[in-house]
Amino acid sequence: MTVHDRIVADPFSLQRRNPAGGTKPLTAWGFADETDVLTDVLLGSPNFLRHLSTSSLSRKHLREAPCNVQIAQAQHKDLVAAYEHFGVNIHWHEPTPELPMQVYSRDSSVMTPYGAIITAMSQWWRRGENYAAIRTYEKLGIPIYDMVTAGTFEGGDFNVIEDGVVLIGCGGARTQEEGARQVQAWFDKEGWETRIAFIDEYYVHIDLMVVPIAEKLTAVCLACTEPGIVDWLKGKGHEIIDVPFQDTVALGCNFMSLGKDRVIAPTSSQTLIGQLKARGFEVAAVDMSEISKTGGGIHC
Repeated sequence: MTVHDRIVADPFSLQRRNPAGGTKPLTAWGFADETDVLTDVLLGSPNFLRHLSTSSLSRKHLREAPCNVQIAQAQHKDLVAAYEHFGVNIHWHEPTPELPMQVYSRDSSVMTPYGAIITAMSQWWRRGENYAAIRTYEKLGIPIYDMVTAGTFEGGDFNVIEDGVVLIGCGGARTQEEGARQVQAWFDKEGWETRIAFIDEYYVHIDLMVVPIAEKLTAVCLACTEPGIVDWLKGKGHEIIDVPFQDTVALGCNFMSLGKDRVIAPTSSQTLIGQLKARGFEVAAVDMSEISKTGGGIHC
């Protein structure tokens, strides 16, 4: 489907959501869940990347061994090459020096079957990313489902576990309960099963510790994930691959499933990579050690 065909099929809108529910899924964009086949990805450039105090992890590295930005930029090129290897179409935010953390494109917006959600960034120096995301979606012709307004909410806390089921993270610092509840209410109206996972703000977002790999297969850090969430996943028939705590805090559970048993994962996540390869997955391992010092990983 050409870009023109996509625009005709799903015309751009700033608010596509039906307040009464029953919003029709997009035909040219969107996805069913986190393990659907990835055909297109929206990335942010690291051209103006700076190491800021965005989380406990980034503050620790600022004190002990700040990010080498040139190495981080080279690592991001390797990530781009991995997407290209798997045939994923890459779309870009327009880089600007005022948005040094835009490289983490999932924070400012996240896709749904109905269009993009424009989030509400917590940190003042990142709020401009939300406005930039609106411009990007308009340029690409991708409809916006809605924009979070009730409180802060970031895309790493929106985790579509399976078709019609979403796990919403809430750590208080980056995603406030008010924002999480607003998004939950939208998807309740759409007839989805929704669950909020309250996490310690140290972990930033739910996708640090819970990320789907394939149908009924999910990576979870059992050491830091609420047992009720684990039981909920198992109750849905999900097999759990446990990612060790030390790997998790190094963003080893923050990887990208591309569907069809293909994954992009950080080289540091040796336990997960070993388990996936043993199951026949094709894994592109990318060194993210330097860029992750700034507080995010591949899934961000």
